[in-house]
Amino acid sequence: MKLRSIGAVIAGLLFIVILSTLADVVMHATGVFPPWFTTMADLLFLLALAYRSLFSILGCYLTALLAPNRPMLHALILGAIGVVLSTAGAAATWNKGREFGPKWYPIALIILSLPLAWLGGKIRLAQVSTVTR
Repeated sequence: MKLRSIGAVIAGLLFIVILSTLADVVMHATGVFPPWFTTMADLLFLLALAYRSLFSILGCYLTALLAPNRPMLHALILGAIGVVLSTAGAAATWNKGREFGPKWYPIALIILSLPLAWLGGKIRLAQVSTVTR
């Protein structure tokens, strides 16, 4: 049972990381984003925040879907991991320059981690309650 719980959280985390990375690569390769490690407009960081938010919701939904029990708890655990990883990313890049983005971007990632996880879990719970009616 514990392995299934851990696996559910890891699956959601990998989903988010892989899709976010692939989207970044596509955005840079197609010229939507400028070359890597160059200054980018705030509006482009808003675009990145939007697709990362979508991937976070879907990843937390996946975690809730795969969880052997208590799907919301599993989704929120992934959200807490998101808070930790986003905080580490913010600390690592905070004063590294504009090429790492505006200060609001890592703060937004930290603040949104748990609400997005809750939303992903809530979508799964809504599906389960619809099926059981």
